[in-house]
Amino acid sequence: MIQGNKIIRKIHLWLGLTCGLLASFSGLTGALYVWQPEITGVLNPELLQVENKTDLEAIDFSKTAANLIEIHQDSIDKVYLPYREQQTISILFKNSETAYYNPSNGVFLGGKSNSILFFENLLQLHRTLGIPVIGKYVMGTSAIIFFLMILFSGFFIWWKAYGTSLKDGFKIKFKKKKKKKFNYDLHKVLGVGFFIPLFIMAFTGAYFTYNSYYKKGLSVLDSKAPTAQESKIGHGLSFKAALANADTNYALRAIYFPKNSTEDYKFRYVENRFITAGLRRTKEMQLSTSENITAFSDYRFDTVSNQIAAQLYPVHIGEIAGLFGRILVFISGFIPITLYITGFKIYRSKKKRKKIK
Repeated sequence: MIQGNKIIRKIHLWLGLTCGLLASFSGLTGALYVWQPEITGVLNPELLQVENKTDLEAIDFSKTAANLIEIHQDSIDKVYLPYREQQTISILFKNSETAYYNPSNGVFLGGKSNSILFFENLLQLHRTLGIPVIGKYVMGTSAIIFFLMILFSGFFIWWKAYGTSLKDGFKIKFKKKKKKKFNYDLHKVLGVGFFIPLFIMAFTGAYFTYNSYYKKGLSVLDSKAPTAQESKIGHGLSFKAALANADTNYALRAIYFPKNSTEDYKFRYVENRFITAGLRRTKEMQLSTSENITAFSDYRFDTVSNQIAAQLYPVHIGEIAGLFGRILVFISGFIPITLYITGFKIYRSKKKRKKIK
């Protein structure tokens, strides 16, 4: 048993010193990205906001989008309607340039700003370290190691030390002469105190790399696939009708244009255009160039596995719990780097003591 404890301590130490560095980077970038909507909205009012937000309810976005699509036609890659911090309409063109338009009259507002680009790059660093292809697997795997190995081994060490006296496990002694003890106390208290939010953030973060495996695991909860969605496939629907969106349950969020003659249009709808607490509900539809529905999904009729998977992003970023959840995720994002620094100091202190002996 003693040998097993030593192995677990070694696992916690060496994975913490290596993989913990990636977790620290992920936590810091994620913490900053939590407030991306508010920051970009404040820095880019001329691109992202309208004078009176209440006027958005009276604006026919589909009509404005239809006019813009008719003007630009084959040069469009994607069209984004108001969503989250963006109250305007934006178009991503095939030449990779982005333009923003007034949602009521289609007047050109400008191109993508440096602050918007900053947060886009920040998200890429958070998810992939900026390394094409392999980067997402590095970050996804480090997230799995963090919640499976580092967090659980740390909790095991804490429980072995304080399982019979939990109160002592949450004490931090603030004494100038005992900096080594302070580092240890801070490390143990933050580690166990933020165990649950860190576990949830790491578990949901790994989903963006290994989503197919997550869905396969969640599929054990599914019963027979709903037929309400399958009945839509094969039916004819015009592009204009899809754009108008007569569905009162969802608002049109984005249109993805086909890159070649064999691809379909993809329409994405959301229940709420702007950030709200609660479940994330969406509808998606693929429409062939011959105007037939080739794929369709609606959260209300979706499988249990897909309904759960749809919540992993709002859970990961804290939005499912509203402002409280976002604040908790923001604070939690700074915990891995704090654990890394205090853990390194504890390790260095032990190395010095061994040399003296």
